[in-house]
Amino acid sequence: MTHSLSPRELTLRGLILGALITVVFTASNVYLGLRIGLTFASSIPAAVISMAVLRALGNGTILENNMVQSQASAAGTLSCVFATFPGLIMTGLWSNFPFWQTAGISLAGGIAGVLFTIPLRRALVTESALPYPEGVAAAEILRAGADKENSKSLTALISGSVVAALFTFASNGLRLLADSVSVTASAGAAVFQATGGLSLALIGAGYLVGLAGGLAMLLGCILAWGFGVPWLTAHVPNTDHLTVSAFAQSMWLHKVRFIGAGAIAMASVWTLIELMGPVARGLRTMLRASRDPLTTESDRDLSPRALIALLVVTVLLLGVFFAVFLWPVAHGIWPAVTAAVLFCIVFGFIMAAACGYMAGIVGSSSSPISGIVIIAAVLSALMILGLEALGLMPAEMMVNNQTLATGFTILLLSAITAIAAISNDNLQDLKTGQLVGASPWKQQVALIAGCVVGAAVIPPVLNILYQAYGFAGAMPRPGMDPSHALSAPQPALISLIAKGIFTGSLDWSMLSLGIGLGAALIVVDLLLRRRKLSLPPLGVAVGIYLPPSVSVTLAVGAIMGWLLKRHLNTKRASISTTTATSEHDASIGTMLASGFIVGESLTGVALAILSGALGKDDALSLASWLPAPVTSLLGFIIFCLICVWFCRSVLKTDQTT
Repeated sequence: MTHSLSPRELTLRGLILGALITVVFTASNVYLGLRIGLTFASSIPAAVISMAVLRALGNGTILENNMVQSQASAAGTLSCVFATFPGLIMTGLWSNFPFWQTAGISLAGGIAGVLFTIPLRRALVTESALPYPEGVAAAEILRAGADKENSKSLTALISGSVVAALFTFASNGLRLLADSVSVTASAGAAVFQATGGLSLALIGAGYLVGLAGGLAMLLGCILAWGFGVPWLTAHVPNTDHLTVSAFAQSMWLHKVRFIGAGAIAMASVWTLIELMGPVARGLRTMLRASRDPLTTESDRDLSPRALIALLVVTVLLLGVFFAVFLWPVAHGIWPAVTAAVLFCIVFGFIMAAACGYMAGIVGSSSSPISGIVIIAAVLSALMILGLEALGLMPAEMMVNNQTLATGFTILLLSAITAIAAISNDNLQDLKTGQLVGASPWKQQVALIAGCVVGAAVIPPVLNILYQAYGFAGAMPRPGMDPSHALSAPQPALISLIAKGIFTGSLDWSMLSLGIGLGAALIVVDLLLRRRKLSLPPLGVAVGIYLPPSVSVTLAVGAIMGWLLKRHLNTKRASISTTTATSEHDASIGTMLASGFIVGESLTGVALAILSGALGKDDALSLASWLPAPVTSLLGFIIFCLICVWFCRSVLKTDQTT
């Protein structure tokens, strides 16, 4: 999409609006993440809010809207550091969240995430066929808002949004409809379980992802729940006497998921190897473009001088705050600080490439950032142990039950989490920018601005939530009710893994098995390519790691989209329908799918804000009015009816065009 004139794009009012949206989204995501371990993708809700506000202010443009959503989504994504920082309180090293340390590490990781996506833009966005479902959806939303004459597309977007919002409010707000359905069966001691999430946003994302990515995730889910969980439940004794369903979930959570993490690690390394050529070409093109005065705005990144300055800022911030953490309690810290900074830069770039690729396949909200953090936890802890064996670590690291070593690992992981999360989200935003004709360097400035605002918001939000509720196993004051504590599942898991490595109690068998499986998937993919087929190893690994409610539903959306497009293409070929009509009808399906994502995302934001204000996530629940089987049946039936409505809407458009 090109623009003949130079409309307003990166503006002061846009930066202010993006900052205001940032505050709300960051606070909501931190609360939701600490409460249930999940967050919402913020780019699409930010785009919708930006369009409404800028339209009210007047003279808003599609490019200005894109800058606002880029800034807000970066800050909302930076909130993923909720997965690590609370671990420092759980280990007893912090009693609150120091503003400058928490904000500084978050900002350093965020800037590095933006920095690393710049050379990846050409390899993974401009010259790539990756679908980027949420980036495409955001672009369609921006286009629909800018094109006042395309009433059908805008109507489809609004219809999908309203339907998804109502369904999500009934399921996640009122709890009158189940948000997933599950069937459990056993054969002897082996337990089989099939689960599907009743999420319209995942249906929409699957529609946009396409068949290859959806089937890869479905295969991963089948490997996990059709083979891994049944085998483990048949051979591991149920010593805690859990129910059949709970025992299967426990085996997946504590065993099979680590196989997925190992497979993600192996597939990520292979992905980076395959990307080395395109990334190198992208760097060369970027350097040539920076010196070429004829390079268009839509293909210009930040200058090499700016990139070097960003890298220096990142290194200084990381070095300073790692040193501040160790200085009061340890001596001879500089080898540890230097190694930690190098680890963040080198491993951070690897993870930026892997996360960007995963986001391109399955979208930002389904990309397994926590799996990346698990891999980083293992590698960083091993690095510390290696340096300790060489005598380069402070002696204080390994005393007092390895508390300081565990805490330093968690601090390092906080920077890695910020890098991975921002890289994961930024490439989606850059895809949106490419589709609407934005200037990459201006978008990169907006992304950094989002990181600055998000980093400033995160520490006070963490402190407020900790003082108000506490974390499971770590309460700020005596006498507080532990039943109201935030569960903080990711920080507890990361702390457990780091501690397990330092004490030698971590079970390596599942991670090793996952690495072997990842290697096998790479071989299978290489063999399939000879027949012009593809099975993305990273997609399969993600399917093993993610909950089946995500993988299965996303795959259903992908298969549904493939069947619809195949039917439409066959029908058009038989009646020689024009290309213009084909593209128009395809956009209706895209707009409905985008509407599903918009409606569920906005409702999720509203419910998260309400939960934070009231201090509980079931304030509107009417679940006691209906028995659980009824809510499951109602949810499944209504979900299926909405999917049928989606298909009929796409096919009806084809008949009436």
